[in-house]
Amino acid sequence: MRRNFVEIDDIVINPEIFEVKFTCDLEKCKGACCTMESDFGAPITQKEIDKINGKLHIIKEYLPKRHIDEIETTGFWVENYGQLMTQSVDNKACVFVYFDNEIARCGIEKAYTDGKINFQKPISCHLFPIRVASFGGDILRYENYSECSPAVEKGEKTNLTILEFCKDSLKRLYGNQWFEQAKKFLDK
Repeated sequence: MRRNFVEIDDIVINPEIFEVKFTCDLEKCKGACCTMESDFGAPITQKEIDKINGKLHIIKEYLPKRHIDEIETTGFWVENYGQLMTQSVDNKACVFVYFDNEIARCGIEKAYTDGKINFQKPISCHLFPIRVASFGGDILRYENYSECSPAVEKGEKTNLTILEFCKDSLKRLYGNQWFEQAKKFLDK
């Protein structure tokens, strides 16, 4: 049975977030969400730009020379039609990507997990495959990419919905209480 859109505290949630099973499978996708062909990387906020700027010297320790060169030449972010985005290297990888056994990983997140910075990564990356649109309030939708088909397959095995898979990022953005309210809709 198809659900209707759900609204919690003025945040509208597309029903696919409650229905689609999803668990990243990095061994199969190789971090494709960080290396999709595009002129730009991930959406980023001004507040995140400021946080990254303050820790950029640490984050660069995790990045390949080509990406450091790009940051030093053009910066790590760009504004495109009013949207702030991370830079892309060769119209492919986000400027913060490094490779670990052919898997694209985030240099910001690595610095965070190593305890060197207190900023995990841009919320748009942490939320993926959820994207946030704003039309008088946030609208959460599932960004369905063919590169993520291994995550859907693995999600069927783990039986985790997108909501459950994105639990930590949703709590980071909206708080524990909001997430618990959203989970009640999942359990219906």
